[in-house]
Amino acid sequence: MTDSAARRTIEAIWRIESSKIVAGLTRMVRDIGLAEDLAQDSLVIALERWPETGIPENPGAWLMTAAKRRAIDFIRRNKVRDRKYEEVGRNVDLFSEEDFDNALDGEIGDDLLRLIFMTCHPVLSREARIALTLRLLGGLTTGEIARAFFVPEPTIAQRILRAKRTLKDIRAEFEVPAGSELQERLETVLEVIYLLFNEGYAATSGTSWIRPLLCQEALRLGRILAEIASGEPEVHGLVALMEIQSSRFKTRVTPTGQPILLMDQNRALWDQLLIRRGIAALERAQSIGRPLGKYALQAAIAACHAQARTASETNWVRIAALYEALSRAMPSPVVELNRAVAIAMAFGPEFGLQLVEHLEAEPALKEYHLLPSVKGDLLEKLGRRAEAYEAYRRAASLVRNEQEKELLLSRAAECKTNG
Repeated sequence: MTDSAARRTIEAIWRIESSKIVAGLTRMVRDIGLAEDLAQDSLVIALERWPETGIPENPGAWLMTAAKRRAIDFIRRNKVRDRKYEEVGRNVDLFSEEDFDNALDGEIGDDLLRLIFMTCHPVLSREARIALTLRLLGGLTTGEIARAFFVPEPTIAQRILRAKRTLKDIRAEFEVPAGSELQERLETVLEVIYLLFNEGYAATSGTSWIRPLLCQEALRLGRILAEIASGEPEVHGLVALMEIQSSRFKTRVTPTGQPILLMDQNRALWDQLLIRRGIAALERAQSIGRPLGKYALQAAIAACHAQARTASETNWVRIAALYEALSRAMPSPVVELNRAVAIAMAFGPEFGLQLVEHLEAEPALKEYHLLPSVKGDLLEKLGRRAEAYEAYRRAASLVRNEQEKELLLSRAAECKTNG
């Protein structure tokens, strides 16, 4: 394996394992910034050694062990360790090697959920909570987070740095809160899990369009949260959405990793167990008796697709109505773009195109690749292939994911060939 190939492999492994390592170390040192630094040390060691020794049989365990050793070394050489030991000793003996082994080899899932609640502390701004959690649990770079929120990369970097310092200063608890404190953080925690799932469902950058392991982690965390906050309809709504969306994974890409659009997927291969679980979670959300929120409404839309045996049987009129309700629950230009697609499918591409062209004036969508992508699709359906070609090319110039870019360029080429 070449050095460059080894580096790519190591970076891919790191995306999968980093959140578990940071969560385990945070349990020990109660300092997110320090935990991330120690975890990064294990990555540096891997980058130095693995190109020569090869990838270990269990790379996650190797990285965890390396991080644990770095943490123990740090504690041992800490010049003020006696004071630190006395300070933390009043709560729990955190720093023995036995404690490290128990925590790092124990139930990682609980640590990840605790980490989400810690990074979603109300002392932080909403923007800081989301940026920090996506960085630590989603493995997203500051650049990826910045692009997702349409803000400069240095702004995101500063938010993350200040957030870590703030949590350290207030000595934020590494626990899942209860009562009113749980309610106070729940909305942001749901949003973060939702964003984690979306990053796995359609990666913003890189060479793979989907990251199934990230989706599985988000879904698992959502299921745990649904038991903790069983009376909250939006928790069940989010779980329903993730269950149903996850049912499509086998059909979302070709064997070579190229995206397959929803209308072209083989629905016979959709996972019926996940669909049933999703619909049951949606019914649980509805049974609580409150108006459906943004996650439950999206789950209802996903259920419409899941319950249609073929693409042509999809109830687009109902989906358009659900998007209308969603636009009130979650006002957003992106929701309006999705509503335009639903209206186009229900009533004709010319109606959808009018809405899309109106959205072109939205500053938030100026660099959003799906706007020209949708426009290209509608123009192509209307036979305006020369204009569709330009729209697809524009979308391809904005997208960061290589597989999605190839798809857009191939659609542009088809318009030119058939034009």
